[in-house]
Amino acid sequence: MLSWLRRIKETRRRVLVEDALKYLHKCDWEGTASTTASVGEALGVSPSKAQLLWQQLQAQGLVEISGDHLHITPLGESLALQVIRAHRLWEKYLVDEARVPLADVHAMADRREHNRNPEAMSVLDASMGYPATDPHGDPIPTAEGVLSQTDSVPLTHWAIDRPARIVHLEDEPVAIFAQIVAAGVYLGQRIKVIESTPKRIVFTDHQETYVLAPIVAGNVFLVASEPMGREAPLPRLTTLELGASAKVQGLDGTLQGYTRRRLLDLGLTKGAQITAEYRSFLGDPVAYRVRGSLIALRQDQAQHVLISTNENQEQNHV
Repeated sequence: MLSWLRRIKETRRRVLVEDALKYLHKCDWEGTASTTASVGEALGVSPSKAQLLWQQLQAQGLVEISGDHLHITPLGESLALQVIRAHRLWEKYLVDEARVPLADVHAMADRREHNRNPEAMSVLDASMGYPATDPHGDPIPTAEGVLSQTDSVPLTHWAIDRPARIVHLEDEPVAIFAQIVAAGVYLGQRIKVIESTPKRIVFTDHQETYVLAPIVAGNVFLVASEPMGREAPLPRLTTLELGASAKVQGLDGTLQGYTRRRLLDLGLTKGAQITAEYRSFLGDPVAYRVRGSLIALRQDQAQHVLISTNENQEQNHV
């Protein structure tokens, strides 16, 4: 029992150290100052416990203390990047492979990031095709500790009528991120701001119009994009009536990971002819015939398949 309690205590101490290094790395990444008080508050520990933590981090060569300010050392940064890499790889896996809702993955990855080893992370990375970013658009550090950076601008600072692409959705605070997800905003979405006031930000992707409060829009980050076409959006496979046929135009960009690979393996590639054969008793899944085979797709899978029912409606989609 005493041995078990010691292991629990040691694990908690290690988690606290790694969380502190993650926070210090984030401050450096964002160019904000970190003090002993701010880090302690962020970690939710008492001033006395925080003081012991700083002494431990300093003794291990992970941070340097100058007055009231903390600075992460190269050794501390290396450890922080390992934790960040594990966290973001787990987030990518949970969304793309385990189909966990985006709003839930951060907390789950927080728990998993501390139980890691380099070999396991390399296997996880390779199994997903070495993704460059996590589901929120954050860059995933490489195994060598290289972390790329993309200059982006918050939606609140974007010019009206300037085409943009969403490249990052900040997942903290959790309550604000939940509002972004609920609004249907997604990574890679091409948009244009049509109204920006201190009370609301209104933008469109030429299919839907979105309205966000500035405090929420500030957690959506953009880069410049090519002008959006005004052609009618391609219909989804879910709109195909029983007995009707269509041509697959591709899979939308929000579908990644195992599910995307599985649909491609089933023959749902650009140009494939697909027919809705019959619907199950409960309405879901639906059986489709594609490339001579009968396959069953759930509605949440079929909605990612873009189709055209007329040759002159074909467009290029990835």
